[in-house]
Amino acid sequence: MDIYTALDELQQKAKHDPEIKAALLATRSESNPVDAFCSKCREYGYEIYEMDLISAGEDFYASMRRSTNGGGENSPKLQGEDDFYELFFAALE
Repeated sequence: MDIYTALDELQQKAKHDPEIKAALLATRSESNPVDAFCSKCREYGYEIYEMDLISAGEDFYASMRRSTNGGGENSPKLQGEDDFYELFFAALE
């Protein structure tokens, strides 16, 4: 399962299960929130690691940049499109 599918499935579970949602939201107050979030994901059966999360966002953003105006310097700057961690929580809240 790729990280996009895993995050989507986990997000859907969290939206329907207040206990999972609360546990995931609680990771944001940890000293290392991304590490805590990924650990919690693995507890729920989703093999998500910190570098996978970061890499997925960067790969997705790079792909989007290449697809607009040929991917050159004139491509529009997209704010926050590469942060799947933040996007996950924005959709969850």
